Amino acid sequence: MAKIKLENKYKKSDTIKDLRSKYSNKQAVLNSLYELYNSERPWQPDDLAKKALDDLFDETSSAEPKNKFVLREHTVEEISRLEKSNFPRYLRYRYAYEVFPIDQIVNSYPPAIQIEPTSVCNYRCIFCYQTDPRLSKKSNGHMGNMKFELFKNLIDQIEGHVEAVTLASRGEPTLNKNLPKMLDYMGDKFLAAKINTNASLLNETLAHNILDSGLQTVVFSADAASEPLYSKLRVHGDFDKVFTNISKFCEIKEKYYPHSKLITRVSGVSVSEEQNLDEMEDLWGALLDQVVFVQYNPWENVYDSDFSDITQPCSDLWRRFFIWWDGKTAPCDVDYLTTLSTETVFEKTISEIWNGRSYEVLRNKHLSAQRQSVEPCRRCTVV
Repeated sequence: MAKIKLENKYKKSDTIKDLRSKYSNKQAVLNSLYELYNSERPWQPDDLAKKALDDLFDETSSAEPKNKFVLREHTVEEISRLEKSNFPRYLRYRYAYEVFPIDQIVNSYPPAIQIEPTSVCNYRCIFCYQTDPRLSKKSNGHMGNMKFELFKNLIDQIEGHVEAVTLASRGEPTLNKNLPKMLDYMGDKFLAAKINTNASLLNETLAHNILDSGLQTVVFSADAASEPLYSKLRVHGDFDKVFTNISKFCEIKEKYYPHSKLITRVSGVSVSEEQNLDEMEDLWGALLDQVVFVQYNPWENVYDSDFSDITQPCSDLWRRFFIWWDGKTAPCDVDYLTTLSTETVFEKTISEIWNGRSYEVLRNKHLSAQRQSVEPCRRCTVV
């Protein structure tokens, strides 16, 4: 068993611990944003895009330094792939994502939404909640696939209101046979749409489905550059198969989609002292745009973890919203057994839940230093 490294706090605002990228577009992006900042565009006073630009370029801005909007390396890459006409839309989303959790602002819709096509997974990664039979044992009722009709309804609700939509959470998205239809229905409705996959089931058909879609990013989850470490961390995984599948995906992208703006990323959880980012970059960097390690968060055992001494509010309560395969909702995926919420999208809309009484009560407990009275928040390290 690989030895797990544990951080005292898991900062949800920036979970990327290390990132290596083929491209460095920051100066070009900043130049384009500066042009937008200096343009004659008639901004509304409360336009979030204007606030983002002011934080970036206005040296007289009265915003507190801690509230300043920042451009993170991976967001620079996302902006660089957009048409300039979409910059304001993206900035509005990203400003809400970065700043609203700091200022505890609740808008009509969450800045980011994760939709779970399935809760089923074919892996049992050592750092994942799938290792908990309370979740993964079929008879406990948590396992299943989202129906396309439900997915379609969710997309219809958030189109025009949300830009960041990730297809992923507790399960492996490619196990849902409706995934191609889901990708097709999403189309180009969003500016920050993403899918996470372990790539074990990635074939030529799925590769075309992903590359034909309007996704901005595909994330291949892999934590090592070779065996035996890969399958130590991703139990039931086959490194050679995954490497072959991703290599084929890249061949298809290069041959059939040479002008694709899709960002390709391999992302590993920084969980073991045996992992080596240089080795990851040497292998995966030759194929993909980005090689990333994200910070480890002990999802796999939060209900049994010791109490933390954290009283700081969880930023996800103002940043992100989770929808499970069966329409249940959750304020975070650390609560993978859904103990914090009884709300479903069959009874209320996404906006109603996000702005509803249950969320208000939970947020107020976090704001009034009562996090330690809430399960599993009092055991969680996310801030």
